[in-house]
Amino acid sequence: QVQLVESGGGLVQAGGSLRLSCAASGRTFSTYAMGWFRQAPGKEREFVAAISWSGTYYGDSVKGRFTISRDNAKNTVYLQMNSLKPEDTAVYYCAAYRPYSDSYYSTGNYDYWGQGTQVTVSS
Repeated sequence: QVQLVESGGGLVQAGGSLRLSCAASGRTFSTYAMGWFRQAPGKEREFVAAISWSGTYYGDSVKGRFTISRDNAKNTVYLQMNSLKPEDTAVYYCAAYRPYSDSYYSTGNYDYWGQGTQVTVSS
């Protein structure tokens, strides 16, 4: 069992930056690949980024602007978001990936989810 708690969301102007954190409980955190997703009102949950032993992966809309990282000693995964745009406005969720699944991009391959943190980018 893994419990996830996101923090770091807020209101920022376009062009600004935010860093989201996701604190995980459980001694097995380091064995999980982790992902970030987001969901805007009226839209489906969208893949943002993932990090595993094999590397990092990003959705097309955030490549070059967002960076995912993790600190296993702190049981925490981060999402550094730069050059924010109004279209980045959403609730951001972190999630723990189910081992041996076939794609980091699918919400169905993640077993544990945080409660989400709101990010609002004003124009």
